[in-house]
Amino acid sequence: MKVTYYLEVLSSWCHWAEPVWTELKRSYAGRVEFEWRIALMNPGDFPGSQAQCDWFYRRSGGTVMHSPYMLNSGWFEAERKGRYEAPNLVAEAARDFGFNGDEIRLALAHAALREGQKIGDLATAVKVAAKAAHSTGSGQAKIDPKKLLKAAESNVVKDRVATSTADFHAHQINQRPAFVLTDPIGDKAVFSGLVRIEPLAATIDAMLADSAAYAAHLTHHGAVPKV
Repeated sequence: MKVTYYLEVLSSWCHWAEPVWTELKRSYAGRVEFEWRIALMNPGDFPGSQAQCDWFYRRSGGTVMHSPYMLNSGWFEAERKGRYEAPNLVAEAARDFGFNGDEIRLALAHAALREGQKIGDLATAVKVAAKAAHSTGSGQAKIDPKKLLKAAESNVVKDRVATSTADFHAHQINQRPAFVLTDPIGDKAVFSGLVRIEPLAATIDAMLADSAAYAAHLTHHGAVPKV
């Protein structure tokens, strides 16, 4: 089966969901395929002021998640009017350089949400991503910042992000993080806005069990008879 995680790099709720994503990948390694995809937020989905952003952060991090730290709203720029595609394009572009995991997008989110860096600026986002690529120590090729910038500005990357965002909306959901679970027998479960592991893990377990039961039935009784 497969779990697809739809995210926006600057989403605070995606930040709070990252430990869940990490634990799911660890717990179901080898049994479930995991993929993340960009789902851009609309400009109107972003806070209208830094004070409003801080209010949201106190609610999510403090009241709901009981976090020992508060997120940093320093990334906010009123003049952008909610246009923050840059870090998402950079995270997507990094795939073209062999970085298909979480490291680049997590570095971008950390730079903004913990350090307050203004990664809405494409050059800043590229700098953060290139530095993260250099420090991974994973043996992957490092990213040339100029090449990464060119890729992030390309229509190819922009089209991929537009497509994944459209796919997100096709599920008739509008909250990120979102998790779409599918299995070989045609079942699908969609979770939008949840950041707790329990409902996700319970559903994955149920879908794996059902898929295994179907496979066992096929082994013992063969394919469905032809009409």
